[in-house]
Amino acid sequence: MIDFPASTIVRQRLPKEAFYKRLSLTAVLKQKFVSDVDRIIVENSLTKGNLNLAKDSEINEILLLSIILKRQDFDGKIVEAIARQNPHKLIFMLVYDDERQLAVYHSKLYRTDWMKENKLSLTLAGNTLDEIWDDLVRQIAISSEAVLQRQDRTIDEQLKDQDEIDRLNKLIKKTEAAAWKEQQPKKRFELYSKLKDYQKQLEGITNGKA
Repeated sequence: MIDFPASTIVRQRLPKEAFYKRLSLTAVLKQKFVSDVDRIIVENSLTKGNLNLAKDSEINEILLLSIILKRQDFDGKIVEAIARQNPHKLIFMLVYDDERQLAVYHSKLYRTDWMKENKLSLTLAGNTLDEIWDDLVRQIAISSEAVLQRQDRTIDEQLKDQDEIDRLNKLIKKTEAAAWKEQQPKKRFELYSKLKDYQKQLEGITNGKA
């Protein structure tokens, strides 16, 4: 569940047409916005005041937006465009039927897997809005427990590690499949050598040695 205080609840629907007309979109992306998005709702507004925070921060407000979709296979560039052209820090909850997906833009767009509503989890932790934002980004963007446990690293460093883990996992999967199919012993050996190198790099990052 999304465990935000009652004091932060907004639940205000934004007119879709007025919303996308304020965005700088290509013709193709504007058409996808119209065809893929049903409605947009501001669910929560997180501020220093309504969270009763003692310390100031660079961030003044974090909004949780629900985007109800007409189709699950939508273009993520829509969310990216909204995030990049909005002065607020935004957390997105994408909704399609009974499925939910969380998304956040932090230098690039990060998205969780689709999940049932009762599996959705998002909590607040931190003494300032800056700290709360970083923690929300972690919850959405970082899946590696090893990376999450390295609390001495900044959010950007943690995201870099997670991106590298994701890249290596894709390479490992691709190289394993290629090695199984390869018939020539020499090429198969080369693929297995690459595979071992990728696995060694992954182990190094996972153990905090990279």
